[in-house]
Amino acid sequence: MQDDESAIPPSDPLTLFEVWFAEAKESEPNDANAMALATATPDGLPSVRMVLLKGHGHDGFVFYTNAESRKGEQIRANMRAALLFHWKSLRRQIRIEGPLEEVSEAEADAYFHSRPRVSQIGSAASDQSRSLPDRKVYLDRVAALEQRYPEGDIPRPPHWTGFRLSPRHIEFWHDRQYRLHDRRLFTRESADASWSNTLLYP
Repeated sequence: MQDDESAIPPSDPLTLFEVWFAEAKESEPNDANAMALATATPDGLPSVRMVLLKGHGHDGFVFYTNAESRKGEQIRANMRAALLFHWKSLRRQIRIEGPLEEVSEAEADAYFHSRPRVSQIGSAASDQSRSLPDRKVYLDRVAALEQRYPEGDIPRPPHWTGFRLSPRHIEFWHDRQYRLHDRRLFTRESADASWSNTLLYP
């Protein structure tokens, strides 16, 4: 049998996230900041895709996207979401749920212009999630932007922005032998409330 003690301490969950995330960056072969983002339409139809975490702290978890994409439209219609980090190398996962808010224009500008120039162009040229008749159409738009802006940053499209998830539920999951897994759920009612926690049956 396994140790009786939980591998997940009942400490501050955002501090614990920092510890696990730092360990994941050391052990994961690719994109330790990759996370599944689940959204839903106002009538409850779910959708999920992988995105990259681009900022985090005690105020929440930040990612960026085209707000006119399918996920962007779902977010603006239903400002709640769920995130899932799965680090196979560590046999760990973290689930996070809560409301969303849009980042400031200054934050969106700063991140957009921190990206490689070709990534800026690629985002500005893309009607993300829309039908594309031929890949050449997209590449021609990329080439046109390269010609229009031969030097310097590309202007951030107004629909390209970021969202911050303020966590209300954070669940840590740690693999154990024989599927006797270790789970702890942290919950709070609002961003300035204190956390409560409980172990969960696996």
